[in-house]
Amino acid sequence: MTGTLYGLGVGPGDPELLTIKAFRKLKEADVIAYPKKRKGSKSYAHRIIDVYITPGEKEMLGLVFPMTKDPTILEREWSNTVDQVWEYLKIGKDVAFVTEGDPLLYSTFIHMMNLVKERHPEVEIKTVPGISSINGAASRLGIALAEGDDHVAIVPARDDYETMKKAIVENDCVIFIKVAKVMDLMLDVLRDLDLLDKSSVVTKVTSDEEVVWDIRELERAELEYLTLMVVRK
Repeated sequence: MTGTLYGLGVGPGDPELLTIKAFRKLKEADVIAYPKKRKGSKSYAHRIIDVYITPGEKEMLGLVFPMTKDPTILEREWSNTVDQVWEYLKIGKDVAFVTEGDPLLYSTFIHMMNLVKERHPEVEIKTVPGISSINGAASRLGIALAEGDDHVAIVPARDDYETMKKAIVENDCVIFIKVAKVMDLMLDVLRDLDLLDKSSVVTKVTSDEEVVWDIRELERAELEYLTLMVVRK
């Protein structure tokens, strides 16, 4: 009997936004897997759950995920990651992989889940939904994302002026994730649409490192990866 692989959404940053079910699975699982930075510092998801895990209480499995688009490197590193998880699953140990936000919304867990299904179809896989940074931002900023027949879009921001503009024009509310690297372009789009005053930007929302930005002070700002923009018309 193989162990079960769990994808646990641990919320956007505030440890108190962890669900009761995710907390229970953290306590029940034999192994807690988490994204690990190559330099050894704790990942965002690991820091969220730190308050709930006593050192030495659990087997902790740090997994390094490749930050590259090279298919050869991706295949090799992902194969190694799945092999590490399988070492525990094959002897009947349950593995809980923690991910910020929700495990099925732009999460590293999705690719792991698909690879485990492909290579080890006998493994049962379960997920525990989590509060996403999108919900966290709406709450923190006091912005209603949708009501009535409003259209809402979640869009990974990219260096494509017309596509970003179209997303805003065609929806009542757009949440742009991964916005840090294209912030200057996004500001140009907002100016041209006269929507700067309808836009908000926040980094590491709900965490103790949260920053709510003044939209007019973002020109050429150095932003961290976990930054999103909400445009609500």
